[in-house]
Amino acid sequence: MEIAFGIILLVLAVFLIVAGMFSQGGEDGLSGTIVGGSESFFGKGKEKKKDKVLFIATAIVSALFGVLVLVMNIVIK
Repeated sequence: MEIAFGIILLVLAVFLIVAGMFSQGGEDGLSGTIVGGSESFFGKGKEKKKDKVLFIATAIVSALFGVLVLVMNIVIK
């Protein structure tokens, strides 16, 4: 049972790391304005939708991760 919880925790941790790496920063700052930012007029909606889905998935997985850590702590004792 503990091994299964450990494997699930490992998978969730890897997902959280990858999701954090793929998430976009909320601000481009002055450098994005000068260089010209990577978003075009037609691509803005798609990027916002992808970021929203990634944000929701990250929130759900992080909540599952926290609950699983608590459950695992109770099971081990």
